[in-house]
Amino acid sequence: MALLGAILVNNEACDRVSNFLMPEHFHEGVHARIFEAAATRIRAGHLASPVTLKSFFEQDETLNDIGGPAYLARLAASATTIINAEDYGRTIYELAQRRALIGIGTEIVNNSFDTPVDKSSRQLIEDAEQQLYEIAESEKYGQGFQPFGTALTEAIDMAAAAYQRDGGLSGISTGLKDLDEKLGGLQSSDLLVLAGRPAMGKTSLATNLAYNVAAAYQAEHNADGTMTVKNGGIVAFFSLEMSGEQLATRIISEQAEISSERIRRGKITPDEFDRLVEASQRLAAIPLYIDATGGLAIAQLAARARRLKRQRGTLGLIVVDYLQLLSGSARRASESRVQEVTEITTGLKALAKELQVPILALSQLSRQVENREDKRPQLADLRESGSIEQDADVVMFIYREEYYLGRDEPKPNTDEHMQWQERMDGVVGVADVIIGKQRHGPTGTVSLHFDANLTRFENLVRPGYMPDIRD
Repeated sequence: MALLGAILVNNEACDRVSNFLMPEHFHEGVHARIFEAAATRIRAGHLASPVTLKSFFEQDETLNDIGGPAYLARLAASATTIINAEDYGRTIYELAQRRALIGIGTEIVNNSFDTPVDKSSRQLIEDAEQQLYEIAESEKYGQGFQPFGTALTEAIDMAAAAYQRDGGLSGISTGLKDLDEKLGGLQSSDLLVLAGRPAMGKTSLATNLAYNVAAAYQAEHNADGTMTVKNGGIVAFFSLEMSGEQLATRIISEQAEISSERIRRGKITPDEFDRLVEASQRLAAIPLYIDATGGLAIAQLAARARRLKRQRGTLGLIVVDYLQLLSGSARRASESRVQEVTEITTGLKALAKELQVPILALSQLSRQVENREDKRPQLADLRESGSIEQDADVVMFIYREEYYLGRDEPKPNTDEHMQWQERMDGVVGVADVIIGKQRHGPTGTVSLHFDANLTRFENLVRPGYMPDIRD
């Protein structure tokens, strides 16, 4: 009553609370309607007072029960000062949050007693987590307008961090120098899509990037309890295709420099086994978290990412392998696959902005690539390309000419075979990352070295390259 009275006496009080207070935050329905009517008039540039609002509430039955339009005058008489308006608004908001918590608790109890047939206890937990997180983050995400000066300060802070960081990167380093130069690192709140045909090495590159980011993680705790990340980041890897053991084998193979096939078959020497143990001890300490649950829904993925960030206090990178294996809501799935993928890509982009973290999502390409003579991927080759291309900040394609050229080997001891061998020598171990779209940087191609035995991507050393000589 005191807050509504302040608004009716001095409309500027509404501006002090309108950025966080909504009609639904009022417990009394009549108070919610009065606040909404007053705020609507004030936004339209009109005066909101007991006199101007009287005509809107003459037929309001609830208001008639407590005195009719004369109640508006009573509110004005009990007004607080405009100085206290924000504090009163915060109190109303706080009590609304507590009622929401009571509602969630009641819903959890009721659903636990009477669980629908199509819902597991795991889904009930994830739904509850998502609802709780939405309440916890409601003041942090979607705050509406901010002064340009605030955005400018953030931009300058980002530029200063890039200036001070090794390599001059504004984002998190991928660990691959040429790719960093094109992207400026992995930018927070960006959705990056890495696409390619099977056997091109999408998962291998994603795994390499995830390891590089996690292995470089350095953070320091501040006196106020917050954490400042100096380098790298904590990584959440959602593997919808491969098991956690398969991903771990790939990473340990790369770090111990032993073929993953030999590791799986046990065909390693005692020295190699010692390297394997040493590498595993080193890897056990890096902040790389793998979720190998198959058939995840986008809502479940978001809930789990939020939970990890809440538990660790920070999150540096989310990897999704791969996008087409995610599912959307049942309603979107019943409409069409294109609508479902649109919901998934929109959800991933929203999650990237909400958590302020880059998301690297892998994607399959359509088979039409195989029918062209030039098999370099294009944006049109993306499956359900409309939504993926539209929502992604960066679209990258991985292409290995060695793979296609190796399948077209002509007969030995012919001129064609000699020409083929010359071409093959130039592309063995070379993988091209084609940047087809980038909102805040150039497009182009980055060449990397790919070791198929170790599934490892590295910076490509050009022929004739000489390292810097140090004294």
